[in-house]
Amino acid sequence: MENTEKLLEIAKEAAYEAGEIQLSFMGKNKNIEYKSNEFDLVTEADKQSEAKIMSILETYFPDHDVLGEETGCHNDHNSEYLWVIDPLDGTTNFTHNFPHFAVSIGLVKNGNIILGVVYDPCKNELFWAAEGTGAYINSEPIQVSNVGQLHGGLLATGFAPGSLDTFEENMAYFKEFIHKGQAIRRPGAAALDLCYVACGRLDGFWELNLSPWDVTAGACIVREAGGRVTNFDSKEFDPYEKTILATNILLHDKMMEVISSCKNKAG
Repeated sequence: MENTEKLLEIAKEAAYEAGEIQLSFMGKNKNIEYKSNEFDLVTEADKQSEAKIMSILETYFPDHDVLGEETGCHNDHNSEYLWVIDPLDGTTNFTHNFPHFAVSIGLVKNGNIILGVVYDPCKNELFWAAEGTGAYINSEPIQVSNVGQLHGGLLATGFAPGSLDTFEENMAYFKEFIHKGQAIRRPGAAALDLCYVACGRLDGFWELNLSPWDVTAGACIVREAGGRVTNFDSKEFDPYEKTILATNILLHDKMMEVISSCKNKAG
């Protein structure tokens, strides 16, 4: 059984190292490539960041399994521990030198999310939490907001690269929430959206068509900050499902009612 403090220490180290790589590419040629479509980008910084994180994890935890966005699943050890890595969340922002992107490192033990570290190198903000520790920015504790009504809520979403059907579905939610909430933001990095819910900068966040590396770390941080995270169709959260709703708890049922109403209209 691994020590939580050691797990956090190494995850933070890996996040800082990857963030330094990303900052070194700012304002330079990023060698952009495309994955599934013309909107799904990958850069040399993504690849180098993941390689650095993998190297650090393999050095300290050689028996752990790893799931990385760029290199896939490394399940060679049948371990109870699985690291889930997005080396650069917000790649589109990064390619435009828009300073809002992050490193996301989550840890799952026997199917349960137990640790999350998200590092924004541009703002030098390290969001982190582990099961039972509470949540933090750098060394300062954070908690979700106390906004209790949708009309007072600052909400966020994202449009992950995907099918037209997914885009149209999320536009239906967007149209409803833009009338019911105070305002909506679309910052472009799901890991940071979750962290912003955790520290009260946002009151709620929803999105479709995300992958485990987008949400695993952030979900832990929201939970430890006193928030709630579910999928659209479940009371528990499964990072392998393609939907997520994260809130300050007070808005959760209200946001779920809007989502369910839109789905019923579409159905």
